[in-house]
Amino acid sequence: MPKIAKAETRLERLCSERGMRMTGQRRTIAQVLSEAEDHPDVEEVYRRASARDPRISLSTVYRTVRLFEGVGILERHEFGDGRARYEPAGHGHHDHLINMTTGEVIEFSNEQIERLQESVARELGFRLVGHRLELFGMPLKNGK
Repeated sequence: MPKIAKAETRLERLCSERGMRMTGQRRTIAQVLSEAEDHPDVEEVYRRASARDPRISLSTVYRTVRLFEGVGILERHEFGDGRARYEPAGHGHHDHLINMTTGEVIEFSNEQIERLQESVARELGFRLVGHRLELFGMPLKNGK
């Protein structure tokens, strides 16, 4: 039975556009990162990638993630738990709320916050060209 080719992910396409040589292992790591709905650290990327290809080593994942970050197709985040976590770059602006109890990272957008940040920058004599907002919270008991 012929093998059906898997559709190229956005990260794979970006790698190709930047002239990167796409080995099978890099392709697998790019697919894992593209499919992630969370913000995995390198060890989690390794677990997911090695489940698909047992020949992938942890050092290969570290090198590949650094390479992807270096060419601007992957964003690195530090959410206060001592681990760098990653998500594909350029998938729309959003901010993060980190649940300090569970470590869950919640993505959100809020126009009021965006306007306030622009206003603060203007008041201080700047044009805002980018920002990153990470909120750290503890769940309210009984919603209070």
